[in-house]
Order: sequence, then C-alpha cells, then structure tokens
Amino acid sequence: MWDREIRAMVSTHAIMAASVFMATVVPAVFLPGFSVYGTHLSWLYSVSAAVTGVSVAVFWLLGIAQPTKKHSLGYKLSRLCRCCVYFFLSCIFFHFVVLLYGAPLVESALETFSLAVLLTSLTTLRCLCVLGPNVQAWIRVFSRHGAMSVWDTCLQITVACTLVGAWVGAFPIPLDWDRPWQVWPVSCSLGAVIGFLTGLVAAPAWIHHHRKHLTYKSK
Repeated sequence: MWDREIRAMVSTHAIMAASVFMATVVPAVFLPGFSVYGTHLSWLYSVSAAVTGVSVAVFWLLGIAQPTKKHSLGYKLSRLCRCCVYFFLSCIFFHFVVLLYGAPLVESALETFSLAVLLTSLTTLRCLCVLGPNVQAWIRVFSRHGAMSVWDTCLQITVACTLVGAWVGAFPIPLDWDRPWQVWPVSCSLGAVIGFLTGLVAAPAWIHHHRKHLTYKSK
C-alpha cells in the first residue's frame, strides 16, 4: 500500500516537474526573445498554465480527490464553479498578502497579481485537486497532526516549500546589485518555482523515510 502510493506520488511529481521544464523550454524554441528574465510575465503565465493543466489532468486520472456522495451533473457543475471561485479568491488573497509585504501598490499591480496567480497555481490548485472546495478539509490538513493520508502530508510539504521559496526570493530585491533577476517579481516567482520543485522532491522522500512512524486516522 505504502509503496504503491509513494510510486504514484513520485510519478505525479515527475510529470509536474517536467511540465515546469517544458513551460520554460518550449516557448523559448518557438517564440523569439522569450526568456525567464526578458519576458518574465510570459514565462510566469506559461508555468502557471502548464502546472494547472497537468495537475488537473493527473489528479483526475489518478482519482486522488476525495469521493463525493452525489454524482449528478448539476452537483459536479456546482463543484467546478466553486473550485473556480476559490481559485480566484486565492489569487486575491495572495495579491493582498504580497502587498502587505511591501509590493508596489499601483505601478506594478499587474506583476503583483501575476505572482499571486502563480502562487495559487502552485498551492491552492493542488488543494482543490486533492481536497476539493472543502474549507473544513483544508483547515484539517494544515492544522497540527491533521493529515489523514500520504497526499495530505504531500500537500503540507509542497505548499510550505513553495511559500517559503517565494518569501526567501524577496530578500535579494532591495540589495544594490542591479541584477536582472532582482526586478519585481522575478526573484519571488523564481523562488516560488524552485521551492515548488524542491517540495516535489522532498515530499515523497520524507514520507518514504518516515513511513514507519506515520499513522493516519481513517477519514
């Protein structure tokens, strides 16, 4: 059971990491002048779209999401609409939080909201894919000892790594180095993506190493 879930997690994370790589390399081949620094927002949207599409497809194919008692078309459409609303509200939330940390309020509003979209794609979207639009389940998973499956623990690790990466990425911005990756929000988005990739590697490794000590209550 453990080995099967860990193998499924490793395969899923490998596909998601590959999507980030492809979102960086493929546009550079077909779009002249495309680069992480020079056309940063284009790269950011490319990564966000790739991670979003791959996450939805992979988690749907694996059937990781919590089962629902209702299977009517109306309920599924309502659930999809709520997921879209949660995604948008998450973008607003991250935008507001980034502003509180000192991001430019007006002159770089598009860049700030783009970073919020990236953070939502790397964090909230995974929660929606695994937990659905269930706030109580989100609170449970991110509370102390609230994980009830290896995927819950995976969410904790990947979300934490992504947010820490974005936070650490903000430190070089005020330094007087005059580097292209210090332009807002390049270092933050790079930090978030690096943190996300780190979480994809760290989560299966940590779960495999500590599986003898992990105990999950039944849902």
